[in-house]
Amino acid sequence: MPAHRSARLAAGFLLGLVAAMACAQGGYPSKSVRVVVPWPPGQATDLSARLVAQQLSQTLGQSLVIDNRPGAGGVIGSDIVAKAPADGYTLLAASSGPISIVPHVQSVPYDPEKSFAPIALIGIIPFALVSTPSFPASTIKEFIAQVRASPGKYKFASSGTGATAHLIAEYFNSLAGLQAIHVPYKGSVPALTDVINGSVDYALETVAATLPYIKSGRLKAFGVTSLQRLGAAPELPPIAEAAELPGYVIGGWVGYMAPAGTPAAIRLQLSAEVQKAIRSPELRERFSSIGMEASASTPDELGAFTRREFTRYGDIVKKANIRLD
Repeated sequence: MPAHRSARLAAGFLLGLVAAMACAQGGYPSKSVRVVVPWPPGQATDLSARLVAQQLSQTLGQSLVIDNRPGAGGVIGSDIVAKAPADGYTLLAASSGPISIVPHVQSVPYDPEKSFAPIALIGIIPFALVSTPSFPASTIKEFIAQVRASPGKYKFASSGTGATAHLIAEYFNSLAGLQAIHVPYKGSVPALTDVINGSVDYALETVAATLPYIKSGRLKAFGVTSLQRLGAAPELPPIAEAAELPGYVIGGWVGYMAPAGTPAAIRLQLSAEVQKAIRSPELRERFSSIGMEASASTPDELGAFTRREFTRYGDIVKKANIRLD
């Protein structure tokens, strides 16, 4: 067995041991746990957080209750958790928008790094590059060549200025050397509707949002932002590979966090249970069915990951000079 694999197994064993000891000594949880989702029901963060909460309710012996608190791009719900007691009974279904992106484009009432304590990553939300069906390109290299040849001619849609989809598209345009006009919408549905009817030329939106239109032929798809092909859309190549843009592996993310100061033993216990749940083939299949990649982590790994994502999205915002009115 390779040394790195042995080390990971040992670390996982120790994590589970610490969590078990914490559970035995502290009796956590002794009542239901609230999971604040700062988005409306049916959104990717909501769906994935619910799937994991259902599993954890069974293994922890107490209910994890989803509390949807949408508004202000995820800021309202995130702030509720930032100000909640750090006792392990209020958790945040954290995501890239309010944690990695929004603090770069507007003032928020919390510190994205200091106000929260990481628990575990839940999953990654890949995006797909799609165009109106009549766009004159069959491959992503042809698409890039077409747009690059006419700077300022083509338009791309997003679900809103400063949204994850906007930044992921700006990052793609930058790496591919494209100059296109951004057309923001209030959500992915109206954005994709105008791509379908040809009012705008292309978009990078979540696989979950685009896949029904791709399958029905109402959108033409060129690739996905993940490192590998996806189970939900195996016919779509990774853009990094197909377009020869090796740095272009990006997506939204969802994870569990707690208010800063939540005891490490509680976070380790919850993290161990999340990792156990994510290893379940059934749960991984459910994630795939909603266009997500299941991916768990330790608290330290999630902390390091969110710091990298915060820096990366900050660089994209700065380079594209994105500001909210």
